[in-house]
Amino acid sequence: MSQNTSLSLSPLVSFLKKSPREFTKADIISFIEENGIEMINFRYPASDGRLKTLNFVLTDRDYLEQILSSGERVDGSNIFPQFIHSGSSDLYVVPRFRTAFVDPFSEIPTLCFLCSYYDKDGRPADISPEEVLKKASASFTKVTGMTFQAMGELEFYVIGEKDDLFAAEDQRGYHESAPFTKFEKFRTDCMLAIARAGGHIKYGHSEVGNFTLGDKIYEQNEIEFMVTDVEQAADELVIAKWIIRNMAHLYGLDVTFAPKITDGKAGSGMHIHTRIMKGGVNQYVEDGRLSDAAKTAIAGFMTCASSLTAFGNTNPTSYFRLVPHQEAPTSICWGDRNRSVLVRVPLGWTHRTDMVADANPLERPADLDMSQKQTVEFRCPDGSADVYLLLAGMTVAARHGFEMDNALAIAGKTYVDVNIHHAEHREKLMSLAQLPASCCESASELEAHRDIYEKYGVFDASMIDAVVRRLNAFDDRSIREEIKQDAEMGSQIVKQYLHCG
Repeated sequence: MSQNTSLSLSPLVSFLKKSPREFTKADIISFIEENGIEMINFRYPASDGRLKTLNFVLTDRDYLEQILSSGERVDGSNIFPQFIHSGSSDLYVVPRFRTAFVDPFSEIPTLCFLCSYYDKDGRPADISPEEVLKKASASFTKVTGMTFQAMGELEFYVIGEKDDLFAAEDQRGYHESAPFTKFEKFRTDCMLAIARAGGHIKYGHSEVGNFTLGDKIYEQNEIEFMVTDVEQAADELVIAKWIIRNMAHLYGLDVTFAPKITDGKAGSGMHIHTRIMKGGVNQYVEDGRLSDAAKTAIAGFMTCASSLTAFGNTNPTSYFRLVPHQEAPTSICWGDRNRSVLVRVPLGWTHRTDMVADANPLERPADLDMSQKQTVEFRCPDGSADVYLLLAGMTVAARHGFEMDNALAIAGKTYVDVNIHHAEHREKLMSLAQLPASCCESASELEAHRDIYEKYGVFDASMIDAVVRRLNAFDDRSIREEIKQDAEMGSQIVKQYLHCG
C-alpha cells in the first residue's frame, strides 16, 4: 500500500485497501462482483469541456472482461468536430482504472471511469486534451528533472428561488454562514460526492457574489482542491463540475461556472495553484523564501500569459470578467498576496511559527516545516476553460521559464508590490503588458507563441490551428463597445454561454 487509505471516502479505496494509482483490472472486477455493480459508464471530455457518456449493462463476466480489456469505439467527429472530419472519425475510448468511482446519482449500482482516446493504430490520440496534458507533464520533467503539480479553485453561482429571510447583503457573501447563505447544504453535499468519487478537496465556502434578480437569488460558492500531480488535478476538476451540475439538477437548482453573468457583480474564475516538486520537496521555497525556481516558473507564466487565455478564457464572456477593480487580473504581473495581479504568491506557512500552539496553550510548541503548502496562483482562467489544455499550457509555460536565459530578469521586471489600479501607481500600470481583451486578441497571442506550445510535440499544430480558428470565429474585438450600445445583446451572450465548460 503506497499511501494511508484509512480515511478515504471512496468506496473503491475502502474496499480494495489501496491507492487508486494501484488499481488493476482484477481489482475492478473484484469490486464489481462483490458490490453488485450492474452498469458501467465510460465518461470522456469533449471539445466543449463537458463529459460525454457511454453506458454498458453488465450481462455476464465475459462481457465485463471485454469492456475493461478493449474499451469501445466512438465517433470522434462529434466529440472533436474542429479536429476530426467525418470521413475518418473513429476513436477508441479506453478506461483508466485509477479514475473509477461509484456513480452517486444512479439508482442502479453503477461504476464510472474516465477514458483516454486512442487512434486507429492503437496509439494515444494527439488531438486528445488529456494526451496533450500527459505530454506536457512528461516534457516538463524531462527538461527540469522536477514534477509539475496543480490544483483548482472552482467558483460557481447557485441559482434558486428568492428567499427574503436572513437576506445576505449584496456582494458581501464571502465566507458567509447559514442562514444568511442559502445553499450551504447543497455545497457540502457536492463536496462529499466529489470526495467519494476520489476528489481531494481542501475546503468549500460561499464567495463574494450574492444578489437577487427578479424572483431568483444568485449565490456564489467555491470549492478548492488539494495540490496533486497535474494530470490528476485535471481529472478531479472535470468530475467535480459534472457532479455539481448533477447535484443541482437533483436539488431543482441551476448552477453556472460562467465567468460573468451580469454587470457590476462578481465574476467567477477558476484560479489554478501550482507547485513544483523534486524528491518529495517543494521547489518553490528555499530557506523560508520564494525560491529562484519559483521565480523562473513565474517568468514562464509571465511570458506566456497572453496566450494561455486561449485555453483558459474561451468565450466572449470571459473578457467581461477581466476588467479592472473586480479582483480579476488585466495586467501581466505578479506579486505577494496581491489580488490585483495575474500571478499571486499567497501565504505559505513559511515562518515556522507554531500558531496552533499559540492559540491552544495545552499544545506543546513544535518546530514545523510547512513549506510544502506554498503554491503560486494563476488568476485569469475561468469556468469556460478546457481544463486539460489549460493545465497543459501552464505546464508548458513553466517549462519555458526554465528554458529562458533571462527568466529571473523577467520575474524582477514584472513584480509589483502595490495595487496597480490606484491612481498614484499609474506609471507602473502603464509599464506592464496587458491581457487580451477578446477571444480574437487571445487567438493572435496563441499564434505568436505557438512554437513554445508545439515544442517537443506537446501540442499538435492542427490543434493550435483549431483553437485559433474557434477563437477568431467569435469576431469579438469590438464586443464591449457594441454591448454599451445594446444591453440586450450582452444579456443574450451571457445566456448563450451560461453553461459553458
